[in-house]
Amino acid sequence: MSGLGRLFGREKKERGPTPEEAIQKLKETEKILIRKQEFLEQKIEQELQTAKKHGTKNKRAALQALRRKKRLEQQLAQTDGTLSTLEFQREAIENATTNAEVLRTMELAAQGMKKAYQDMDIDKVDELMADITEQQEVAQQISDAISRPMGFGDDVDEDELLEELEELEQEELAQELLHVGDKEEEPPVTLPSVPSTHLPAGPGSAALRMTVLGHPVSWRCRWLPVLLLLLLGTGRDPVVEGVTHYKAGDPVILYVNKVGPYHNPQETYHYYQLPVCCPEKIRHKSLSLGEVLDGDRMAESLYEIRFRENVEKRILCHMQLSSAQVEQLRQAIEELYYFEFVVDDLPIRGFVGYMEESGFLPHSHKIGLWTHLDFHLEFHGDRIIFANVSVRDVKPHSLDGLRPDEFLGLTHTYSVRWSETSVERRSDRRRGDDGGFFPRTLEIHWLSIINSMVLVFLLVGFVAVILMRVLRNDLARYNLDEETTSGGSGDDFDQGDNGWKIIHTDVFRFPPYRGLLCAVLGVGAQFLALGTGIIVMALLGMFNVHRHGAINSAAILLYALTCCISGYVSSHFYRQIGGERWVWNIILTTSLFSVPFFLTWSVVNSVHWANGSTQALPATTILLLLTVWLLVGFPLTVIGGIFGKNNASPFDAPCRTKNIAREIPPQPWYKSTLVHMTVGGFLPFSAISVELYYIFATVWGREQYTLYGILFFVFAILLSVGACISIALTYFQLSGEDYRWWWRSVLSVGSTGLFIFFYSVFYYARRSNMSGVVQTVEFFGYSLLTGYVFFLMLGTISFFSSLKFIRYIYVNLKMD
Repeated sequence: MSGLGRLFGREKKERGPTPEEAIQKLKETEKILIRKQEFLEQKIEQELQTAKKHGTKNKRAALQALRRKKRLEQQLAQTDGTLSTLEFQREAIENATTNAEVLRTMELAAQGMKKAYQDMDIDKVDELMADITEQQEVAQQISDAISRPMGFGDDVDEDELLEELEELEQEELAQELLHVGDKEEEPPVTLPSVPSTHLPAGPGSAALRMTVLGHPVSWRCRWLPVLLLLLLGTGRDPVVEGVTHYKAGDPVILYVNKVGPYHNPQETYHYYQLPVCCPEKIRHKSLSLGEVLDGDRMAESLYEIRFRENVEKRILCHMQLSSAQVEQLRQAIEELYYFEFVVDDLPIRGFVGYMEESGFLPHSHKIGLWTHLDFHLEFHGDRIIFANVSVRDVKPHSLDGLRPDEFLGLTHTYSVRWSETSVERRSDRRRGDDGGFFPRTLEIHWLSIINSMVLVFLLVGFVAVILMRVLRNDLARYNLDEETTSGGSGDDFDQGDNGWKIIHTDVFRFPPYRGLLCAVLGVGAQFLALGTGIIVMALLGMFNVHRHGAINSAAILLYALTCCISGYVSSHFYRQIGGERWVWNIILTTSLFSVPFFLTWSVVNSVHWANGSTQALPATTILLLLTVWLLVGFPLTVIGGIFGKNNASPFDAPCRTKNIAREIPPQPWYKSTLVHMTVGGFLPFSAISVELYYIFATVWGREQYTLYGILFFVFAILLSVGACISIALTYFQLSGEDYRWWWRSVLSVGSTGLFIFFYSVFYYARRSNMSGVVQTVEFFGYSLLTGYVFFLMLGTISFFSSLKFIRYIYVNLKMD
């Protein structure tokens, strides 16, 4: 009877909650976790919308929103894991409970079997019941262990979950209170409406055949805050590319942007100026300042594209073109007009039509219009990685043989093909962003680098070895003469001496037009900082290649912020050399570049406006840029000038300057200013001549320049060569007893800007295919400004290098 005693007569041990109670507790905990999960999903969606809202206006706010979204996603993942564990445990308890019920049923069956078989051996029955009891105990232990998992009560407690949920709700309420009273988002930039007039049919350049694109007064711009608007066009963090996430079937907006001649990159017009499929009401996309400066005019198109949904030859529109409209298209195709569309910040480009010209006798000239476009889009997950348009398998519609009074019926169609790619980021693609429409990214040109390095080593070696050796001999001779003639009269000494020592009482005589000289040095220092800043920003990957006008906006922003440098350097040096009219000096400094730039830009912008180009800026954008200069650039120049004036110390000259200037002996022709400008300008230009071609091909052509590391290296070479050649030319000038080195040092190396302008003329005539009034005026206008900027930069480097060198040699000279 021992087995029956264990089954029916044992004392009940203390147990935890029953399986039913454990299951009920787990269900309640699951409800709390589900509420927390829904709350976290709502918060993640809110942070994502916040990041999208500030993605193009406030980079810092967008990054903070994405960081909060990342933390919430981690909490959501932990909650999902805990919820899965609870579901598994609840199912295990239910299974264990079912097993216990089965065992109890077996127990009842065993009791019935005992009554039915009274004559069965009691020992066998006892053994059978003992086995059943042991199995029942094991099942009960499993049920107890599952109902009380190790550490679960400490990690996931119902009260703790409720408290955490209340904290999250309080955090959301606090965020809402912090943003109470924030300024609402200002209206986006409203682009001008497209004129209904068409291209004239008369002969002439492409620029003269385009219609005038009006800019009505209704074009509104975002004025405040100014710095925020400028930042809209700068490149975004490479980690946060601003790529839109789509779901299957979501609409993908395709924007039409601009058209223009392939060989005239700066001559662009609105796409809807051509007789193409156009919606009844044109809705433009909000653009940043950099995009407007880049000539972008994005407008929504009639193309209906949905994420991951293929389209086969869908009709876009039916058109009836008059003979004038057909002639307008023929002119655009003959000028090799290309169009640019934008899908999710990805530019896609293609030619408007097809032109075939072959044979001399007989001569054939065929013009065709592409009426069908194949869009190829690649995606990875929920993001678009690549977009391209193709007409490879399409036959163009002929525009030849149309009578003047005949109408041409056209049906425009399109296809969309989606394909999945393993590339996770757009920047990881090896091919160009335009699918090969423009030339590929420039490769490293080792010949230019090696040539520049050899030139730098030769010049540095010349200055460091030859020039220093000559200086050592001069110092030894002059100091020896000083000791041997110390007992004699000063007049006898002056009569027997020659070279750069004899002009020590005149070499630090302040030059004429000192205010202009200080203004040149201040603006030159500003552009040195500006150029270095842009190259460093490009090296750090702050310019997104998918973002239009990034460098334009960055240049405007940096120019406004670096105005304090020009004011400080100019006013500081002006006060050192005895200047008194410091207010006039600040005004001269701030207008030394801005006035020539404004005059040049006015002419270029007027030509664009007269020819209907999208490169022409509207009046509101012009006022915005002027406001940036008045509210940021000019005040920072004044502030920098005040600090420079107050921190200026007297000019520390190693030699005392006499009141009466010494007469300068006649100089040989090879020491004239013109020769020094030729030598001092040609050597730095030769160091960057090869690289200059690639820069011109990028700015005025279709190349994509991404070798910013090489550009930074060449920029450093340019400054080094300018400093070395300035020191050498200054020494030769002083050896001829000519102490007028102040302006000569600026002009000698600053003349590199003149060589750059001459090279631009050569590039326009022999290396480019540009033509027309629009392109010619813009190219030579901005080339003049480029040469002027290089004159200011290299003139500043040359002057301060010469000043440092002159201080060094006269400090080490023994004099009474």
